[in-house]
Amino acid sequence: MFIFVNEKLKQFHLTNGKVSYIFYVLRNGHLGSFYFGKAIHQFEDVSPFLDGNRPTTYTSHYYDDRSFSLDTIRQEYPVYGSTDYREPALSIRQLNGSHISNFIYKYYSITKGKPILEGLPATYTENEDDAETIQIVLEDSLLQAELVLCYTIFKDLPVITRSAYICNEGTHPFYLERFMSASIDLPDKDYIMIQLSGAWSRERYIKERPLESGIQSISSIRGASSHQHNPFLAFKRKDTTESQGEVYSFNFVYSSNFIAQAEVDHYDTTRITMGIHPFRFTWKLAKNEHFQSPEVVMVYSNSGLNGMSQTYHDLYRNHLIRGNWKNADRPILINNWEATYFNFNEEMLLNIATQAKELGCELFVLDDGWFGKRNNSYSSLGDWYTNLEKFPNGIKTFSQKINQLGLKFGLWFEPEMVSPNSHLFKEHPDWIVSTPNRLISLGRNQLVLDFSRKEVVEEIYNRMAAIIKETNLSYIKWDMNRYITEAYSPALENDMQDEFYHRYILGVYDLYEKLLTEFPHVLFESCAGGGGRFDAGLLFYAPQAWASDDTDPIERLKIQYGTSLAYPIYSIGSHVSTSPNHQTGRITPLSTRANVAYFGTFGYELDPSILSDEEKSQITSQINFFKQHRTLIRTGDFHRLLDPFKGNETAWMIVSKDKREAIFGWYKVLATPNPKAYKTIKLAGLNPYSNYYLSGVNRTFKGDELMYNGIPLPLEFNGANKKIARRMGDFQSEVYYLVRSDF
Repeated sequence: MFIFVNEKLKQFHLTNGKVSYIFYVLRNGHLGSFYFGKAIHQFEDVSPFLDGNRPTTYTSHYYDDRSFSLDTIRQEYPVYGSTDYREPALSIRQLNGSHISNFIYKYYSITKGKPILEGLPATYTENEDDAETIQIVLEDSLLQAELVLCYTIFKDLPVITRSAYICNEGTHPFYLERFMSASIDLPDKDYIMIQLSGAWSRERYIKERPLESGIQSISSIRGASSHQHNPFLAFKRKDTTESQGEVYSFNFVYSSNFIAQAEVDHYDTTRITMGIHPFRFTWKLAKNEHFQSPEVVMVYSNSGLNGMSQTYHDLYRNHLIRGNWKNADRPILINNWEATYFNFNEEMLLNIATQAKELGCELFVLDDGWFGKRNNSYSSLGDWYTNLEKFPNGIKTFSQKINQLGLKFGLWFEPEMVSPNSHLFKEHPDWIVSTPNRLISLGRNQLVLDFSRKEVVEEIYNRMAAIIKETNLSYIKWDMNRYITEAYSPALENDMQDEFYHRYILGVYDLYEKLLTEFPHVLFESCAGGGGRFDAGLLFYAPQAWASDDTDPIERLKIQYGTSLAYPIYSIGSHVSTSPNHQTGRITPLSTRANVAYFGTFGYELDPSILSDEEKSQITSQINFFKQHRTLIRTGDFHRLLDPFKGNETAWMIVSKDKREAIFGWYKVLATPNPKAYKTIKLAGLNPYSNYYLSGVNRTFKGDELMYNGIPLPLEFNGANKKIARRMGDFQSEVYYLVRSDF
């Protein structure tokens, strides 16, 4: 039992020994926010702490009660318009133009486990004892609407998930204009806000700023969660580090337009809200119609940012990622994209696949260019049938040849897009996203299919399903290379056009669900011009995501480091590519490229036929190393040790849950003149009393020695010690495996 209710005082306490979340019913029937943080063993009554909630002379008071104003009270799900001047969680437009609503507490219900969210990705439980859920039902009698706030607490994690549901039980329609998934008022503003922001090829950079009065927010109105801002926010105390201190964090399980913001008011109360972006969102609810919001995952940590991240990783590994690949090691793949781009034929690809198999790869992925008349980015999206110029005997025959080599076969698709000169567009010109009588924008020379229409989703499903069956497909790289413009659907009524963005992403989710249901063995990797839709929503369907089109290992240090704040390491698509790198032109050692890529799904994106024998030997060793340790990388606890955003070095490690083994990575970007002779990096997460054998160094160390004194790095070149120095130059890296010798 994790949820405790004071029936008399209408107070609710969610706790599992790791976190507590407390809220209560206000005197006007709304919900008040009281506490979110470190677990409190028992909390009987919040009333003594509420006497200070008194309005000032200049504050509007609630009806005829001069001692009560929503403007000075911390709330749980604030509505618009009655004495609270901060931005609300909910705003409803009624037929008479009014936006005032008044949702009053009605009752609650508690259930074991966690209910599913219809048509939406969300965390889940396979065992009902793993979580407990409380639903708070509120009612606006004038509007004749019922609002349900859903809270789930998991058994062993400092996690609260929240979502909201509303139903029109009256005879007249109304319009949702703002419907946040979660809102909470924290008692102060003494936080550093952390966001993950960037652009194409430099996604999810860590940005920090102190909270100040006013609104600080991140968002997307691009039709995707975006390269620019990830739907994640964290709020750390000023003295919080990777390993200690408090953090409050919020992650949106959604893949389209969103807003995540912190509003600091005139009393330094911080209101955090997260949900579907209200711009271009208005949802019409007629009689008996309902709307379900996506889910927000709220994580509390009192053991720093690493503690927060490990919670997200465990939650998503066990309660978000699902299906056949949930607990399975991922195959080591080779992708032909950077080796050939569009210029390939069957013979060339078979040569790449044959050599990749000899090196130890397990999956061959055929990227863009295999279909229609696709020889560049101007043609054939939507025409999902074999390019017979490249595959005269068909894609089925080619896939059989790949399977005969002992490799699994994968294909690239961009299901949501269509080329203007494709057969699909000529057959269904009305299926694209476009506004009547307006110019149509192109992105990467392509148009967006209207996935808000079920017939479009069904058509693409049929075409993809036929290819999957024909080729015995094992893997799909699902790409999405442009954002939505001219958002409009002729299939929607005029007063429903602002439902388009949400209906579109529901169509994407529906296609994923259809394919997964029929082909549960297929491993999906999501991609959106690289990392433009790397979010928790898609992890529900695709257990890994291409982190970025930028495969430069030095750039990937920041990208993968930032991504790790919220997303499991084994969800991060990471490949070894050719050098000079195709995105930056940087020349890096093959060893460093692999040492970065190990901390992800791992694979290759190059042409092995042009490699030297020495490079092939290195790759064979790299693949063998990853095969030996990929279960540890998938299941272990990730620790960030040195921050690439704050210095010239990066370090991280993964430690098994039983602390028996670990893998450690260290990276130095630029060489240092006359560097320090003796260099150590302090590790984390080990058993301090155990002995650990360090491969590569061929020595045994105590766990506490490695954590408090550090792991010794090889001697570095200082200008005079070239004969004995073991590392030098730019782009250095080391990866070590540690195993307990007393286990």
